[in-house]
Amino acid sequence: MESSEASSLAQGLRIVRVVADREKWGRPLYGVTQIAADLGLDRSRVSRLTQELCDLRLLERVERGPFRPGAAFFTLAASLNTGWAHESRAELQRIEASLGLPGKLSVLDGARVILVRSSAGHGALAGSIHPGMVTPVWCTGSGRALLWDHTAQGITEVLDDVEFIGVGGPQAAHSAAEVSALMERDHTRGCVYAVEEFEHGVHEIAVPIRNPEGRIVASLCVYGGRDGFEGRLEEIRTELEESARTLSAASPAQGPPSSSGT
Repeated sequence: MESSEASSLAQGLRIVRVVADREKWGRPLYGVTQIAADLGLDRSRVSRLTQELCDLRLLERVERGPFRPGAAFFTLAASLNTGWAHESRAELQRIEASLGLPGKLSVLDGARVILVRSSAGHGALAGSIHPGMVTPVWCTGSGRALLWDHTAQGITEVLDDVEFIGVGGPQAAHSAAEVSALMERDHTRGCVYAVEEFEHGVHEIAVPIRNPEGRIVASLCVYGGRDGFEGRLEEIRTELEESARTLSAASPAQGPPSSSGT
């Protein structure tokens, strides 16, 4: 591929991501001028690239208004709903039926956790959970399960620019060292057990999901009030591990496992 074509492709993908992220997080949608300013690109170049993306139906706009993802974007996204992502719906339903606790599936994005899918759930806690929501990695059960293979140094690197103050529940960690201590404690349990780390009164138990090469690709978590967890650590951990094995078996190969601490 010629360098100019590679550059156009990279810039086009950046534009699609900006547009999709704006809609995903419920932020005001962008037009050409805002996209150009956000990405530091020439406005005329953005105008040309967005037109090409609209022609490909990866983007769409109504009456020269702001851009949003187009039909081809969602078709492409649906084609990626395979492996553990596809099988997770049934497993989350099974977990909730078995344990009486709502579950969720999440992935890592730097120091953030993105919720991919949740079970139907019940009650006020479940009602506050929605796919696409973003939570901190260091003070959630889902997040800490995604850090399961990280060394203390790796955790420090992930959390290097994090502002701990004012975030999380009454038992949230306030430094990378405290996160590492919690991870060391939970390794002896075989799962993450986060109590009021993200929100007052909320308990979470979580385990990582791996691809066939052993790399962590997602986390599986159940959550709820204290009454749903008392005396049930082993029962819940066993159910989650069974589902994690099922989802791991459904995961496509993605190359060699990452080293611990990355």
